[in-house]
Amino acid sequence: MEKLAINGGNKIRNKPFPPRAPFGKEEIKNVIMALNSQNLMEHNGTLGKRFEREFAAYYGVKHAIMVSSGTAALHTAVAALDLEPGREIITAPVTDLGTVIGIIYQGCIPVFADWRPGTINMDPVEIEKKINAKTGAVLVVHLAGQPCDMDAIKDICRRHRLPLIEDCAQAYLAEYGGKMVGTSGQIGCFSMQQSKHLTAGEGGIVITNSDALAKRMSLFRDKGWERWRRGPSRKYTGLGVNYRVTELTGALALAQLKKVRGVVNSRRKLADYLTSLIKDIPGIVIPETPAKARSSYWLYPLFITGCDMWKFAKAMTAEGVPVWAGYTGKPIYLCSEVFTKKRTFGKSGYPFTSSYYGKTIEYCPGLCPVAENALNQLVMVSILENWERKDMEDIAAAIRKVAGALCGKG
Repeated sequence: MEKLAINGGNKIRNKPFPPRAPFGKEEIKNVIMALNSQNLMEHNGTLGKRFEREFAAYYGVKHAIMVSSGTAALHTAVAALDLEPGREIITAPVTDLGTVIGIIYQGCIPVFADWRPGTINMDPVEIEKKINAKTGAVLVVHLAGQPCDMDAIKDICRRHRLPLIEDCAQAYLAEYGGKMVGTSGQIGCFSMQQSKHLTAGEGGIVITNSDALAKRMSLFRDKGWERWRRGPSRKYTGLGVNYRVTELTGALALAQLKKVRGVVNSRRKLADYLTSLIKDIPGIVIPETPAKARSSYWLYPLFITGCDMWKFAKAMTAEGVPVWAGYTGKPIYLCSEVFTKKRTFGKSGYPFTSSYYGKTIEYCPGLCPVAENALNQLVMVSILENWERKDMEDIAAAIRKVAGALCGKG
């Protein structure tokens, strides 16, 4: 058996993987156009509005509204539902804090539904178990570009008359049943942060087919200000925030929209090739996805079942193939003091202690046992659109070498 690099053997790969280079001449051209306009405020500009129209058309929806981040997109979506404080929103246990920040700022309570075994997404059965008289909405997360089981989740929301928000920050052009995720619920939310398929460095987008929700979201991101009113008729319709973007964001996003299909298609081809190379390796399990689902591969997930995941990850890195071990390490309710210490607004513990809620909720180990256990086996592999088949061959060779040496040995 070939000696592992971590034990002094030869590395599988001796050169770094190519860095991502998402920006080019089209982005530069658009940014210069924005600067030459002498106006960078999106409200008075043209590029941001044009991007919103084109993004809505791309997704086949009536409305797309840009905001300042993916976190802002999710907050804007939750705010648009106009739920009473103390209502519960069911969401995913493994995600960024950005998914739940808006829930808490709106005075609502995050409730976490466990993963379906063998997957990295919410189990519809667990979602339905969490529904009670306090439930106000469901917020699904299409983690790493892997779509949730939307048929089952939509059916649950329909039967219980609950609005559905989709967190698509990592899932541009991911599909379920031939339909892009983000279009199945009432609102789809996207991030344009640097690492995303479509990037402007920062930024976010919300999409919807509802005129009423679109109006609320448009107002919420701009302090609730009805800008068409002037003078003594000036009016703010409610408690909003400033989540506006500049024309620079619109300029970059407009150019990126032309590229995102190529980005996703390239990642899919490379991921399919990697799958073909590693599918027979003992101790390596590719997470299940619904039969109707098609991932966009923000990351490529693997379960390491035949050996210690941390040892596996260290050995992979030594072979010249860095991997992301354990992803978030813990579910969000165990790695954020927002939940472990109820550290929110001063010492109040609001909204968890609010009389509007009227219940006690604790976030502790064992809350979502499937997800908690799975994180101890989960390794995320990067696949960038500018990589080549040879890069996948090196990744596969490293996985085969390390698994062969470690799996079955603990």
